[in-house]
Amino acid sequence: MESSTSRTSLNCISLADPDIQRSVALLKQACLDSGFFYVLDHGISQEFMDEVFAESKKFFELPNSEKMKLLRNEKNRGYTPMLDEILDPENQVNGDYKEGYYIGVEVPADDPQSNKPFYGPNQWPSEEVLPKWREVMEQYHREALRVAKSVARIIALALNLDADFFDRPEMLGDSIATLRLLHYEGGQKTGQVSNPSKGVYGAGAHSDYGLITLLATDDVVGLQICKDRNAQPQVWEYVAPVKGGFIVNLGDMLERWSNSIFRFVNILIVLFLSFL
Repeated sequence: MESSTSRTSLNCISLADPDIQRSVALLKQACLDSGFFYVLDHGISQEFMDEVFAESKKFFELPNSEKMKLLRNEKNRGYTPMLDEILDPENQVNGDYKEGYYIGVEVPADDPQSNKPFYGPNQWPSEEVLPKWREVMEQYHREALRVAKSVARIIALALNLDADFFDRPEMLGDSIATLRLLHYEGGQKTGQVSNPSKGVYGAGAHSDYGLITLLATDDVVGLQICKDRNAQPQVWEYVAPVKGGFIVNLGDMLERWSNSIFRFVNILIVLFLSFL
């Protein structure tokens, strides 16, 4: 696997731009090129984003014994420990050097919907341990889903569909929207530093399987993308973080739904990021 230290440039789409056709054109160009773009002016305040990061950090700083009480269940909700996942087994010697926490749409256990795969109640740290945690994460889940649906409307227009195409009940009406907190711990605690030549990664090469992913990061550069996954050798480029915005990428499902008009690219975390 060939890695580049250069940075790629991505289109920026403002959800506050009154010129929707400009947003459609920028998104369409990005989706035809790499499937990655930035979303700005999304309506989530920086103050609240900072609070989400702070609460995420509090969870990952808990003792392992406390976190393991919330181990991910069959509904794909809860904690995943370090090395639990391996995204690129052909090139990784161990699992990913990250830990995570999955939160989905809250569906009570006595609701008939909870019998469906990936629907059900979330797991939450106790109020005694993390008093505000559930409140903050549920609000962030709602806000991020709102942003995702706004982006989906621009995607629909870029595919020459009605703007509300993905809002329909049979499409994203009951979406399986997952908030995933990630902590790339880094060499100061694990003794491991990301080293692609030795098969050590924060997160191995992969594509996302859903419709779109909204990625909020801190200011540490670590994400790389490969725009042409069929190239030999592959060339990987860094994506710079953007303060107050999201890095957005398309998933496998959208490539399939668009008959490969819109494309996804491979993703790699080669540096260890910090929280979320």
